[in-house]
Amino acid sequence: MAVIVKYVVERNGEEKMTFTSKAEADAYDKMLDMADELFELLGKSDLVEDEGKQEELAMYLAKNKEEVLYALGAKRKPVPKKAKKLEAVEDAEEDAA
Repeated sequence: MAVIVKYVVERNGEEKMTFTSKAEADAYDKMLDMADELFELLGKSDLVEDEGKQEELAMYLAKNKEEVLYALGAKRKPVPKKAKKLEAVEDAEEDAA
């Protein structure tokens, strides 16, 4: 007999998602917390009156947290390593000229 450990994310008595990793379950739960907070924020505005759309937008923003932080300027986009090397080479060439 095999023993299988499952981590279940539950909200308001409703099972949302099941994971085999505690870290993944925690990350999903945190994302749902963000979506709840964003839903409340959107509810305070008159921009999105339809609750369904409000919930969809809140989930979208929570799922794309990194991109939202980049757009708000709260976080810098990582520069790919190849681009860093190219910039260094170009800077060295400009200095030599």
